[in-house]
Amino acid sequence: MIPTMVPVSRWVTYVVERCAELGVAVTPPHRQVIAAVVLDVGGMDVDAVLEPLYELGAELGSLLTRRAIAALGSAPADIQSYGKAALLGTGVPLEYAAALLHPRLGKAVRACLPAAETIMPSVTRRGAPGACVDIPLHGVSDMWSFDHFDTVSLSVADAPASQEILIAIALADRGRPMARVKAD
Repeated sequence: MIPTMVPVSRWVTYVVERCAELGVAVTPPHRQVIAAVVLDVGGMDVDAVLEPLYELGAELGSLLTRRAIAALGSAPADIQSYGKAALLGTGVPLEYAAALLHPRLGKAVRACLPAAETIMPSVTRRGAPGACVDIPLHGVSDMWSFDHFDTVSLSVADAPASQEILIAIALADRGRPMARVKAD
């Protein structure tokens, strides 16, 4: 349950299933999912204590991961890569994103995924409603697996408003289609 101190405006789930890469069939399809929430932080004081956002980040990490896994239709053990993002409205302090993403959200996501032990790559940016955020992905068990270096993009037509923040996690069930880059 999300604390009432930060009202939820909406939940968003987005699944990408890539069946071909440059005309070559991808079998099985490469699947990525984004689970996101849009929060209205307009009632918070810009100098507010950030610790409640740490706890909210932990709760969101668990909730978003469960939503993403359900949408993907995979077992938690099948997830091979992940990432997280925050897209802030123009009136939201950058520290709100840091407080939500960094202290506890990643740990909560890892707790839901048996193979996960690496830190989650992340991105934070400001944008107007409809702005795109590119979420970086890397391997859940090996952050240097070149096959899992990837990106998935999210744009929500009406978010974030100036006093909203969009928090997202992205998961994938395998590395890039046709990956073949090797370490030197």
